[in-house]
Amino acid sequence: MAQRERIVAELGRPETPEETAARKAESSRVYRSSQTFRNLIAALVITLGIVAIVIFAVPRGEPPAPEPIEVAAVAADVSGTLEGSTALVPVVPESWLVTSAGVAGDDPRTWTVLYVPADDAGFVRVSQGFGADATWPTRELSGADAAGTTTIDGVEWIEYDIPDPARAGNISAALSTTAGADTILVYGATDADTLRVVAAGLADQIVTAQEENS
Repeated sequence: MAQRERIVAELGRPETPEETAARKAESSRVYRSSQTFRNLIAALVITLGIVAIVIFAVPRGEPPAPEPIEVAAVAADVSGTLEGSTALVPVVPESWLVTSAGVAGDDPRTWTVLYVPADDAGFVRVSQGFGADATWPTRELSGADAAGTTTIDGVEWIEYDIPDPARAGNISAALSTTAGADTILVYGATDADTLRVVAAGLADQIVTAQEENS
């Protein structure tokens, strides 16, 4: 039985072959567009699912904590390379964190230990300039002037006036003294009381160095 020709309502007559071809082509285009959109949504859902699995399902370990720095052991190694000097080791509260300890520089060569006191957002740096001259602390402190002296456990220290910590590398307080041929500088983003704790923890070693070189 012959298929009846499609009547175009707007024209009131059967559609021509050209109109039939155009109608089918448009239908195919719309279908393909809808399929493409569905595929895009499906791909997006799958991608989000994979990301969620990676984030929530894949176990992630915490990075290992850094090994604690044994200041005394590092100082002993440093001292073995020196002639006429011993790297001093401050006696500080056990709760203080040591973030670095080592030797750097050439003029002068400097042994430096960096501490972060407990419950303190600041830091304290203890530097020993081997054979350093009298102007070395001022250079390290960006030109800060000596403000006076103070005696801590029998050792006389020079105190420094630092009116603008921002210009001095965030240093807000500093002390210096000599230990034999070396200069000891205790300074940091902290207060004078904290520096006195470090100075007291160095006193016995400084006295010994001064006596050996007197």
